[in-house]
Amino acid sequence: MTRMDDWVTAACAELDLDPTGVPVAEVLDLARDVAHHVVRPGAPVTAYLLGLAVARGADPAATAARLGGLARSWPVELGGEDTAG
Repeated sequence: MTRMDDWVTAACAELDLDPTGVPVAEVLDLARDVAHHVVRPGAPVTAYLLGLAVARGADPAATAARLGGLARSWPVELGGEDTAG
């Protein structure tokens, strides 16, 4: 087991969730895409939004892919990173 596996297992136990249903790779890919193409603080916020969508019945992998595509197509803005939004 990796440190990530250990963390996911412990966090799931704390929240009474099944760790086998956690799409770790998809969430990490999504966070990477948002952090690199949009804005770094957007990564955890987007992961939260993914969780909200999944809680409402959205497919985790498909939703992560949609959001990742949106992030990768996000226009590059010159002049630095706005961390406030």
